[in-house]
Amino acid sequence: MPMIQFSLLAMLQLTKTTNLTIENVVEKMCHNPAILFNIKNRGFVQKGYIADLVLIDPNKKTSVAEENILSKCKWSPFEGKTFDFSVTHTLVNGKLVFKNGKISNQFLGKKIEFNR
Repeated sequence: MPMIQFSLLAMLQLTKTTNLTIENVVEKMCHNPAILFNIKNRGFVQKGYIADLVLIDPNKKTSVAEENILSKCKWSPFEGKTFDFSVTHTLVNGKLVFKNGKISNQFLGKKIEFNR
């Protein structure tokens, strides 16, 4: 999925050029998918929920180039684009899996559960 790595940055970029707010981005990219697919204990930051979090530096730019594309396909429709934000850390299931451009080699995945 060549867009997934930079999709959050693209949405945050829209907060600078449209009426979209950061709160809208959280709603559209976190809350709504969890609600739509009835995903158990994900999509919100609250007690008892799985900690899937992304930390952003709003003062550091990200330029998309082949050397910083982490997907196996090694291309992105955003190549050549510079975003006004940068992802610094990613936590999945409460475990640090990405820090300052480096992915952890540990497998920390967990089966997603649904409220169905």
